[in-house]
Amino acid sequence: MKNLPRLRYFIYLSLIILGGCTTGKNALQKGDYDASVAKAVGRLQNSPKNTEAMQVLKMAYELALQDHLRKINEAKLSNDLFRWESIMYDYQKINQLADDINSCPACLVIVPNPIKYIKELADSRYNAAVARYNSGMAYLNENNRLSAKKAYYEFEKVQNLQPDYKDVKTKMDDAFWAAVTRVVVQPIIINRGPYKLSGDYFQQQIDQFVSNYARNKFVIFYSEDQATTDKVIPDQVLSLNFDDFVVGQTYVKERVEKLKRDSILVGETRDKKPVYGTVTATLSIFEKSISSSGLLDMTITDWQSRKIIKQQKFPGTFVWRDSWGSYQGDERALNKNQLAMTRRKEILPPPPGALFLEFTKPIYNQLVENISYFYNSY
Repeated sequence: MKNLPRLRYFIYLSLIILGGCTTGKNALQKGDYDASVAKAVGRLQNSPKNTEAMQVLKMAYELALQDHLRKINEAKLSNDLFRWESIMYDYQKINQLADDINSCPACLVIVPNPIKYIKELADSRYNAAVARYNSGMAYLNENNRLSAKKAYYEFEKVQNLQPDYKDVKTKMDDAFWAAVTRVVVQPIIINRGPYKLSGDYFQQQIDQFVSNYARNKFVIFYSEDQATTDKVIPDQVLSLNFDDFVVGQTYVKERVEKLKRDSILVGETRDKKPVYGTVTATLSIFEKSISSSGLLDMTITDWQSRKIIKQQKFPGTFVWRDSWGSYQGDERALNKNQLAMTRRKEILPPPPGALFLEFTKPIYNQLVENISYFYNSY
């Protein structure tokens, strides 16, 4: 019973704090007038006679309106080329406040005629589009790739503000193609018979990667055939060639072990008593490894100057292994694993084409990671 007054106190204090939060009082005290209006409106929608929410709404709306109008006036006096975007933002916030209040009958008793700036918002949006369009044209006229990228993003903002403004769609398209880097990927040439099909498959994997590349919209990859068909003049050429590769280097190693085991039942006496002794065997273990490896050269060259922009080499190795065994002597000298090894037979290795593909797998992973890293922010 002694704790009851304390419990009531904490409940009362929690209700005060909760009431202050839901009515927007705390937000008002912190100077967040928009949030204060939103919370007061929410409170009055659920509890139309909440006195504190009414008081908060009246004060918060007046302060929010004054604050946004002050920011609008300051922005109009500034030299910021893109000031109309901040002006537009503040008009949007004022109009949102009005929409919130208009959705709440109890709120309209407190603020009967919330102000909306429809024309002013439309004008500021238009002026913001004009500023971005002019900025985009200035970048586009610099006639270089980086400026064209900036122009593209400026025209993209214009479209978001005023979709049908002037010839923005055409200018956006012009900027895009001025910003694009066209990369022709030359095929890997492998004329050695057993590996041609595997080399073609490796090439197909690369072609699939570059054709699906979409991380940077301003980089487009073409195969040689596609570039010829579409009459594409490349900006860069990406060539891939194996400096060298070796498939099927075979190594066989034999390891001989002398084995013996004591206390093994080897017979019995005439009176049927067991006789224990030592058994021995010679175990031969054969280990075969077939190594395949290669080194791929990637070179990116500027088409006009013929200068090398980037060059890197990617190594790859694959080792196929097999093991088996045989023994002479008493098999009881062998443990379970050794005995299982002697029952295995030598198996045929994969064909050369399969070995070729295996050593290209780590090369492919390195290659696509490197291409992505180079072009993602190019």
